[in-house]
Amino acid sequence: MWDATEYLRFAGHRGRPFLDLVARVPAEAPASIVDLGCGPGNMTVTLAERWPEASVEGVDSSAEMIERARTDHGAAADGRVRFTRADLRDWSPTDPVDLLMSNATFQWVPGHLELLAQLVAGVRPGGWFAFQVPGNFGEPSHTELAAVCEQPRWRERFAGAELARPWVAEPIEYLERLTALGAEVDVWETTYLHVLQGEDAVLRWISGTGLRPVLDVLDEQEQAQFTADYGARLRAAYPQQGFGTVLPYRRIFAVAQVGGVA
Repeated sequence: MWDATEYLRFAGHRGRPFLDLVARVPAEAPASIVDLGCGPGNMTVTLAERWPEASVEGVDSSAEMIERARTDHGAAADGRVRFTRADLRDWSPTDPVDLLMSNATFQWVPGHLELLAQLVAGVRPGGWFAFQVPGNFGEPSHTELAAVCEQPRWRERFAGAELARPWVAEPIEYLERLTALGAEVDVWETTYLHVLQGEDAVLRWISGTGLRPVLDVLDEQEQAQFTADYGARLRAAYPQQGFGTVLPYRRIFAVAQVGGVA
């Protein structure tokens, strides 16, 4: 379902929250790091650069993403980086890890709040669990997509289809859940103003993520028709300006140090 090439079109903008998250992780010399939902691996390899003594594993459920990650980054960092295909709902480390990361992934995992205890349990005492998720599902990029899906023609077409519907909690709930697990927690949010270049920039942005589950249900002609309608709505919501198209993007971050004796 996922398109690595389309996803990487705005790699710089997409990677900024990841780098901002890593900058707030005070781990000094973790030996083992796991990046859950690593995608095409372009950000996973930066973890090996940030901590040059660490062994880094990228995990993703998408065969397309893992293939791209292995092709582009399989030889990175002198073999200290490897990529594994697995569903994070079933994943657990062989041994507790020093740092467990996840970037813009949990929104695609139904019931991910209930998974937090399982994930924290995979981190050694004194280690770190850090993640970020988008918090922009009330923005036109998502509300207009839902509006098109609800048009009579498309509602009938999607009847019975199990469309992935992203969802996240509010920051306070992540804080409460992680604190209840005995962690010391820092939670915050940031709204980025991404300035995207080119025609239909917001449509191209979401074509690499939230639009993929919808298009996957449609044939080629239907995809063109759906995209034309949705694209027109996005152009109205996000008008192109002389310097580019502004996409406001709220992100929710959490960095937790797992309790216990290190």
